[in-house]
Amino acid sequence: MKLDNGKWALVTGASSGIGKVFAHELAAKGIHLVLTARSETKLNELARYLEEKYQVQTEVIVADLSQAGVSTKLFQECVKRGRKIDILVNNAGFATHGLFEKQSFEKNHNQIMLNVMSLVELTHLFLPEMLQNRNGAVINVASTAAFQPNPYMAVYGATKAFVLSFTQALWEENRKRGVQFLTLCPGSTETAFFDTVGTNDAVVGKKANPRHVVDVALQSLGTRRSYVVAGRLNYLVSQINRIVPKKVMLQLVSSLISPKSK
Repeated sequence: MKLDNGKWALVTGASSGIGKVFAHELAAKGIHLVLTARSETKLNELARYLEEKYQVQTEVIVADLSQAGVSTKLFQECVKRGRKIDILVNNAGFATHGLFEKQSFEKNHNQIMLNVMSLVELTHLFLPEMLQNRNGAVINVASTAAFQPNPYMAVYGATKAFVLSFTQALWEENRKRGVQFLTLCPGSTETAFFDTVGTNDAVVGKKANPRHVVDVALQSLGTRRSYVVAGRLNYLVSQINRIVPKKVMLQLVSSLISPKSK
């Protein structure tokens, strides 16, 4: 899919991190934006900046996508405002870290709702019009955590494995129907992600620049890729599970992301 002037993109989790960079990079290409996240103040500041700098149109829709029914309300609001979405960037997500039984069940429930259910629902809602127009793109943000189980981040790793599997399946379903599906799999990135996690114990390797991560995704649009891993080292690490026994892989991942303070 070509990133042409005048198209509309919806970016979830747009108030910070990778989502915010997606908004900047798309606006720089003349793409109009629907920005959604929980922080109205941050979204409004971003919208004003993008409109002034890039002369694009923006819509701000405040939404907590971890809550049931909110994805549908977001879709309905886009329809109400007459915004036809050509590019859907399902970026919103968060993680928990530590021994599973010590983690908040409510927080893990919300994590599944946001990382999985909202992504599935928004894709289901916006895809039909893209197919009708035989033009569109869906970028689902997963993680290098998608390629193997993640002790101490069990729920997060499982949600991202779902995102990778789900998106690759839809890539195959739609590759001859005019809509491209792409899974973006970043490693540790310079964002507030680990502030939300509450620890840097899960950081693996050097944190990547979020602009590089987004550029990798946007450069992959129009190719035949179903997924892309940001960073050569991250790609190599993501493929290790093909040659290393699962038991050894689990022990390796556990040693890298286990809680360092007891």
